[in-house]
Amino acid sequence: MIVAMRYAAALTALLATATLASAETHKFKPTAGVTTFTARPPVLTVKPGDTVETETFSKPGDYYDPNVAGPWPGEVGPFLIEGAAPGDTLVVRIVKLTPNREIAVSNVTPNGISGVAGDGRTRMLNDPLPGRRFIWQIDRARMVGVLDMPGSASKRIELPLGPMLGRVAVAPAGEAAWPGLWPGDFGGNMDASDVGQGATVYLPVFHPGALFYFGDFHALQGDGEIAGSGLESTADVTFQFDLIKGKSIRWPRIENDDYIMVAGSVRPLIDALRIAYVELIDWLVSDYGFDRMDAYQVASQAGVVRVANVVDPHYTVVAKFPKRFLPPRR
Repeated sequence: MIVAMRYAAALTALLATATLASAETHKFKPTAGVTTFTARPPVLTVKPGDTVETETFSKPGDYYDPNVAGPWPGEVGPFLIEGAAPGDTLVVRIVKLTPNREIAVSNVTPNGISGVAGDGRTRMLNDPLPGRRFIWQIDRARMVGVLDMPGSASKRIELPLGPMLGRVAVAPAGEAAWPGLWPGDFGGNMDASDVGQGATVYLPVFHPGALFYFGDFHALQGDGEIAGSGLESTADVTFQFDLIKGKSIRWPRIENDDYIMVAGSVRPLIDALRIAYVELIDWLVSDYGFDRMDAYQVASQAGVVRVANVVDPHYTVVAKFPKRFLPPRR
Protein backbone atom coordinates (compact mmCIF):
# COMPACT_ATOMS: atom_id res chain seq x y z
CA MET A 1 0.00 0.00 0.00
CA ILE A 2 2.76 2.47 0.98
CA VAL A 3 4.71 1.67 -2.21
CA ALA A 4 1.57 2.20 -4.30
CA MET A 5 0.87 5.53 -2.61
CA ARG A 6 4.45 6.69 -3.22
CA TYR A 7 4.20 5.61 -6.85
CA ALA A 8 0.94 7.54 -7.28
CA ALA A 9 2.44 10.64 -5.69
CA ALA A 10 5.51 10.42 -7.91
CA LEU A 11 3.34 9.98 -11.01
CA THR A 12 1.22 13.00 -10.05
CA ALA A 13 4.34 15.13 -9.58
CA LEU A 14 5.73 13.92 -12.91
CA LEU A 15 2.51 14.80 -14.75
CA ALA A 16 2.40 18.22 -13.11
CA THR A 17 6.01 18.88 -14.15
CA ALA A 18 5.21 17.82 -17.70
CA THR A 19 2.20 20.15 -17.80
CA LEU A 20 4.27 23.11 -16.62
CA ALA A 21 7.02 22.29 -19.11
CA SER A 22 4.54 22.45 -22.01
CA ALA A 23 2.72 25.55 -20.73
CA GLU A 24 2.44 28.54 -23.04
CA THR A 25 1.97 32.26 -22.55
CA HIS A 26 -0.74 33.83 -24.71
CA LYS A 27 -1.07 37.56 -25.38
CA PHE A 28 -4.72 38.36 -26.05
CA LYS A 29 -6.15 41.80 -26.84
CA PRO A 30 -9.98 41.76 -26.78
CA THR A 31 -11.76 43.46 -29.66
CA ALA A 32 -15.34 43.08 -28.40
CA GLY A 33 -17.30 42.53 -25.22
CA VAL A 34 -20.29 40.35 -24.43
CA THR A 35 -23.17 41.23 -22.12
CA THR A 36 -24.26 37.75 -21.00
CA PHE A 37 -22.62 34.74 -19.41
CA THR A 38 -23.59 31.72 -21.51
CA ALA A 39 -22.16 28.86 -23.57
CA ARG A 40 -20.90 30.43 -26.80
CA PRO A 41 -17.93 29.83 -29.14
CA PRO A 42 -14.59 30.70 -27.48
CA VAL A 43 -12.40 33.66 -28.39
CA LEU A 44 -9.27 31.90 -27.10
CA THR A 45 -8.27 28.31 -26.35
CA VAL A 46 -5.67 27.51 -23.69
CA LYS A 47 -4.34 24.46 -21.89
CA PRO A 48 -4.06 23.83 -18.16
CA GLY A 49 -0.90 25.55 -16.96
CA ASP A 50 -1.06 28.24 -19.63
CA THR A 51 -0.79 31.94 -18.85
CA VAL A 52 -2.82 34.65 -20.57
CA GLU A 53 -1.69 38.28 -20.63
CA THR A 54 -4.70 40.39 -21.51
CA GLU A 55 -6.83 43.38 -20.50
CA THR A 56 -10.42 44.31 -19.73
CA PHE A 57 -12.38 45.55 -22.73
CA SER A 58 -13.20 49.17 -23.47
CA LYS A 59 -13.97 51.23 -26.57
CA PRO A 60 -14.31 54.97 -27.25
CA GLY A 61 -17.53 56.50 -25.96
CA ASP A 62 -18.40 53.65 -23.60
CA TYR A 63 -19.25 53.61 -19.89
CA TYR A 64 -15.70 54.57 -18.88
CA ASP A 65 -15.60 57.74 -21.00
CA PRO A 66 -15.79 60.67 -18.53
CA ASN A 67 -17.44 62.93 -21.11
CA VAL A 68 -20.05 60.62 -22.62
CA ALA A 69 -21.30 58.12 -20.02
CA GLY A 70 -21.99 55.62 -22.78
CA PRO A 71 -23.10 51.97 -22.71
CA TRP A 72 -21.45 49.16 -20.77
CA PRO A 73 -18.73 47.62 -23.02
CA GLY A 74 -19.27 44.06 -21.83
CA GLU A 75 -17.05 41.28 -20.54
CA VAL A 76 -14.19 39.43 -22.21
CA GLY A 77 -14.56 35.82 -23.24
CA PRO A 78 -15.11 33.05 -23.20
CA PHE A 79 -11.74 31.34 -22.95
CA LEU A 80 -11.90 27.57 -23.50
CA ILE A 81 -9.63 25.50 -21.25
CA GLU A 82 -8.73 22.23 -22.93
CA GLY A 83 -9.73 19.13 -21.00
CA ALA A 84 -12.22 20.89 -18.71
CA ALA A 85 -15.40 18.83 -18.31
CA PRO A 86 -18.56 19.11 -16.24
CA GLY A 87 -17.76 18.02 -12.70
CA ASP A 88 -14.24 19.47 -12.76
CA THR A 89 -13.09 22.62 -11.01
CA LEU A 90 -11.50 25.46 -12.96
CA VAL A 91 -8.55 27.13 -11.21
CA VAL A 92 -7.91 30.77 -12.12
CA ARG A 93 -4.84 32.47 -10.64
CA ILE A 94 -4.77 36.25 -10.89
CA VAL A 95 -1.05 36.76 -11.35
CA LYS A 96 -1.16 40.48 -12.11
CA LEU A 97 -3.88 43.14 -12.03
CA THR A 98 -3.01 46.79 -12.61
CA PRO A 99 -4.97 49.89 -13.71
CA ASN A 100 -4.12 51.07 -17.22
CA ARG A 101 -5.79 54.50 -17.35
CA GLU A 102 -5.75 57.67 -15.29
CA ILE A 103 -9.45 58.00 -14.49
CA ALA A 104 -12.22 55.94 -12.94
CA VAL A 105 -15.94 56.68 -13.00
CA SER A 106 -18.50 55.97 -10.31
CA ASN A 107 -22.12 56.41 -11.32
CA VAL A 108 -25.07 56.90 -9.00
CA THR A 109 -28.12 56.18 -11.15
CA PRO A 110 -31.56 57.65 -10.35
CA ASN A 111 -33.85 54.78 -9.32
CA GLY A 112 -30.95 52.52 -10.23
CA ILE A 113 -29.10 50.23 -7.83
CA SER A 114 -28.32 51.22 -4.25
CA GLY A 115 -27.83 49.46 -0.96
CA VAL A 116 -29.25 52.25 1.17
CA ALA A 117 -32.03 53.87 -0.88
CA GLY A 118 -35.05 52.78 -2.87
CA ASP A 119 -34.19 51.46 -6.32
CA GLY A 120 -35.76 49.66 -9.23
CA ARG A 121 -35.84 46.33 -7.36
CA THR A 122 -36.34 47.28 -3.72
CA ARG A 123 -38.85 49.82 -2.53
CA MET A 124 -37.90 51.73 0.62
CA LEU A 125 -39.46 54.57 2.60
CA ASN A 126 -36.57 56.90 1.79
CA ASP A 127 -36.30 58.46 -1.67
CA PRO A 128 -34.06 57.14 -4.45
CA LEU A 129 -30.68 58.80 -4.70
CA PRO A 130 -30.34 61.60 -7.27
CA GLY A 131 -28.24 60.81 -10.29
CA ARG A 132 -24.61 61.84 -10.19
CA ARG A 133 -21.41 60.88 -11.98
CA PHE A 134 -18.17 61.01 -9.99
CA ILE A 135 -14.86 61.18 -11.86
CA TRP A 136 -11.85 59.99 -9.86
CA GLN A 137 -8.25 60.59 -10.86
CA ILE A 138 -6.07 57.48 -10.70
CA ASP A 139 -2.47 58.11 -9.65
CA ARG A 140 -0.87 54.89 -10.87
CA ALA A 141 2.57 55.79 -9.57
CA ARG A 142 1.32 56.19 -5.99
CA MET A 143 -1.62 53.77 -6.42
CA VAL A 144 -4.21 56.14 -5.00
CA GLY A 145 -7.57 57.43 -6.19
CA VAL A 146 -8.21 61.16 -5.90
CA LEU A 147 -11.63 62.86 -5.78
CA ASP A 148 -12.29 66.59 -5.67
CA MET A 149 -15.24 67.37 -3.38
CA PRO A 150 -15.93 71.13 -3.64
CA GLY A 151 -19.15 70.85 -1.64
CA SER A 152 -17.52 69.11 1.33
CA ALA A 153 -15.36 70.45 4.13
CA SER A 154 -12.20 68.59 3.13
CA LYS A 155 -12.54 69.53 -0.60
CA ARG A 156 -10.43 66.55 -1.68
CA ILE A 157 -9.79 62.96 -0.65
CA GLU A 158 -7.15 60.39 -1.54
CA LEU A 159 -7.79 56.68 -1.02
CA PRO A 160 -5.35 53.78 -1.48
CA LEU A 161 -6.38 51.65 -4.43
CA GLY A 162 -7.49 48.04 -4.10
CA PRO A 163 -7.59 46.64 -7.67
CA MET A 164 -10.16 43.86 -8.15
CA LEU A 165 -12.23 42.15 -10.82
CA GLY A 166 -15.95 42.50 -10.21
CA ARG A 167 -16.79 39.76 -12.70
CA VAL A 168 -15.15 36.35 -13.13
CA ALA A 169 -17.33 33.53 -14.39
CA VAL A 170 -17.77 30.31 -16.27
CA ALA A 171 -20.68 29.60 -18.58
CA PRO A 172 -23.70 28.74 -16.36
CA ALA A 173 -25.33 25.34 -16.39
CA GLY A 174 -27.60 24.30 -19.25
CA GLU A 175 -28.69 26.88 -21.81
CA ALA A 176 -28.89 29.74 -19.32
CA ALA A 177 -27.75 33.20 -20.46
CA TRP A 178 -27.32 35.36 -17.37
CA PRO A 179 -27.00 39.13 -17.93
CA GLY A 180 -23.65 40.52 -16.87
CA LEU A 181 -25.06 42.24 -13.78
CA TRP A 182 -25.95 38.91 -12.12
CA PRO A 183 -23.81 36.74 -9.83
CA GLY A 184 -24.55 33.09 -9.08
CA ASP A 185 -23.01 29.66 -8.63
CA PHE A 186 -21.13 30.24 -11.90
CA GLY A 187 -19.38 33.32 -10.45
CA GLY A 188 -20.42 36.38 -12.44
CA ASN A 189 -20.84 39.86 -10.99
CA MET A 190 -19.89 38.98 -7.41
CA ASP A 191 -18.16 42.34 -6.81
CA ALA A 192 -15.95 40.73 -4.16
CA SER A 193 -12.85 42.80 -3.48
CA ASP A 194 -10.99 39.60 -2.52
CA VAL A 195 -10.77 38.81 -6.26
CA GLY A 196 -7.54 40.75 -6.74
CA GLN A 197 -3.90 40.24 -7.60
CA GLY A 198 -2.49 37.14 -5.93
CA ALA A 199 -5.88 35.51 -5.43
CA THR A 200 -6.87 32.11 -6.82
CA VAL A 201 -10.50 31.66 -7.85
CA TYR A 202 -12.06 28.19 -8.11
CA LEU A 203 -15.16 27.85 -10.28
CA PRO A 204 -17.39 24.85 -10.98
CA VAL A 205 -17.35 23.61 -14.57
CA PHE A 206 -20.74 23.13 -16.25
CA HIS A 207 -19.72 22.86 -19.93
CA PRO A 208 -16.82 21.29 -21.86
CA GLY A 209 -13.98 23.79 -21.84
CA ALA A 210 -15.40 25.67 -18.81
CA LEU A 211 -15.79 28.86 -20.94
CA PHE A 212 -14.25 31.54 -18.70
CA TYR A 213 -15.29 35.21 -18.69
CA PHE A 214 -13.90 38.28 -16.90
CA GLY A 215 -14.37 42.05 -16.68
CA ASP A 216 -15.68 44.92 -14.53
CA PHE A 217 -12.37 46.14 -13.14
CA HIS A 218 -12.65 48.26 -10.00
CA ALA A 219 -9.64 50.30 -8.93
CA LEU A 220 -11.31 50.37 -5.51
CA GLN A 221 -14.62 49.29 -3.99
CA GLY A 222 -15.88 49.28 -0.42
CA ASP A 223 -17.80 46.38 1.10
CA GLY A 224 -21.40 46.29 -0.11
CA GLU A 225 -20.77 48.65 -3.06
CA ILE A 226 -23.66 50.59 -1.53
CA ALA A 227 -23.93 53.33 -4.17
CA GLY A 228 -24.06 50.72 -6.92
CA SER A 229 -20.63 51.43 -8.38
CA GLY A 230 -16.97 51.03 -7.49
CA LEU A 231 -14.17 53.04 -9.07
CA GLU A 232 -14.97 51.60 -12.49
CA SER A 233 -11.97 51.60 -14.81
CA THR A 234 -9.85 49.33 -17.00
CA ALA A 235 -6.83 47.17 -16.29
CA ASP A 236 -4.12 44.89 -17.58
CA VAL A 237 -4.52 41.40 -16.17
CA THR A 238 -2.50 38.19 -16.26
CA PHE A 239 -4.19 34.86 -15.55
CA GLN A 240 -2.85 31.36 -15.14
CA PHE A 241 -5.31 28.52 -15.63
CA ASP A 242 -5.41 25.01 -14.23
CA LEU A 243 -7.91 22.22 -13.61
CA ILE A 244 -8.79 19.95 -10.72
CA LYS A 245 -10.12 16.91 -12.54
CA GLY A 246 -13.06 15.04 -11.06
CA LYS A 247 -13.56 17.47 -8.18
CA SER A 248 -16.91 19.22 -8.15
CA ILE A 249 -17.70 22.33 -6.11
CA ARG A 250 -21.10 23.98 -5.83
CA TRP A 251 -20.14 27.64 -5.40
CA PRO A 252 -17.13 29.82 -6.22
CA ARG A 253 -14.16 29.53 -3.91
CA ILE A 254 -11.38 32.08 -3.44
CA GLU A 255 -7.98 31.69 -1.83
CA ASN A 256 -5.20 34.14 -1.02
CA ASP A 257 -2.24 34.19 1.34
CA ASP A 258 -4.42 34.70 4.39
CA TYR A 259 -7.83 33.05 3.85
CA ILE A 260 -9.84 30.37 2.15
CA MET A 261 -13.22 31.79 1.12
CA VAL A 262 -16.55 30.87 -0.42
CA ALA A 263 -18.90 33.29 -2.20
CA GLY A 264 -22.66 32.78 -1.97
CA SER A 265 -24.95 34.88 -4.18
CA VAL A 266 -28.72 35.09 -3.75
CA ARG A 267 -31.46 37.19 -2.12
CA PRO A 268 -32.20 37.66 0.74
CA LEU A 269 -28.81 38.55 2.19
CA ILE A 270 -29.10 36.02 5.03
CA ASP A 271 -29.40 33.19 2.50
CA ALA A 272 -26.24 34.35 0.73
CA LEU A 273 -24.47 34.19 4.10
CA ARG A 274 -25.87 30.73 4.79
CA ILE A 275 -24.72 29.40 1.43
CA ALA A 276 -21.23 30.83 1.90
CA TYR A 277 -20.79 29.36 5.38
CA VAL A 278 -22.27 25.94 4.60
CA GLU A 279 -19.94 25.61 1.61
CA LEU A 280 -16.96 26.86 3.64
CA ILE A 281 -17.66 24.21 6.30
CA ASP A 282 -17.86 21.56 3.56
CA TRP A 283 -14.44 22.72 2.34
CA LEU A 284 -12.95 22.41 5.83
CA VAL A 285 -14.33 18.87 6.09
CA SER A 286 -13.46 17.58 2.62
CA ASP A 287 -9.98 19.07 2.17
CA TYR A 288 -8.66 19.73 5.68
CA GLY A 289 -9.93 16.78 7.69
CA PHE A 290 -12.21 18.60 10.13
CA ASP A 291 -15.06 16.73 11.76
CA ARG A 292 -18.23 18.48 10.55
CA MET A 293 -19.32 19.71 13.98
CA ASP A 294 -15.77 20.78 14.77
CA ALA A 295 -15.72 22.74 11.50
CA TYR A 296 -19.03 24.37 12.41
CA GLN A 297 -17.61 25.33 15.81
CA VAL A 298 -14.28 26.76 14.63
CA ALA A 299 -15.95 28.65 11.78
CA SER A 300 -18.31 30.15 14.35
CA GLN A 301 -15.34 31.45 16.35
CA ALA A 302 -12.74 32.31 13.71
CA GLY A 303 -14.85 33.01 10.61
CA VAL A 304 -14.79 36.37 8.86
CA VAL A 305 -17.55 37.73 6.61
CA ARG A 306 -17.36 40.20 3.76
CA VAL A 307 -20.62 41.59 2.38
CA ALA A 308 -19.38 41.94 -1.18
CA ASN A 309 -22.44 43.56 -2.74
CA VAL A 310 -25.97 44.55 -1.69
CA VAL A 311 -26.90 46.18 -5.01
CA ASP A 312 -26.90 43.46 -7.67
CA PRO A 313 -29.92 41.31 -8.57
CA HIS A 314 -28.38 38.71 -6.25
CA TYR A 315 -26.47 39.83 -3.16
CA THR A 316 -23.04 38.29 -2.55
CA VAL A 317 -21.52 37.31 0.80
CA VAL A 318 -17.99 35.92 1.17
CA ALA A 319 -17.33 33.65 4.18
CA LYS A 320 -13.63 33.45 5.08
CA PHE A 321 -11.53 31.19 7.29
CA PRO A 322 -7.96 32.16 8.33
CA LYS A 323 -5.36 29.86 6.81
CA ARG A 324 -3.15 30.09 9.89
CA PHE A 325 -5.62 27.81 11.69
CA LEU A 326 -5.66 25.15 8.97
CA PRO A 327 -3.85 21.81 9.11
CA PRO A 328 -2.01 20.70 5.94
CA ARG A 329 -4.43 19.99 3.10
CA ARG A 330 -5.10 16.31 2.65
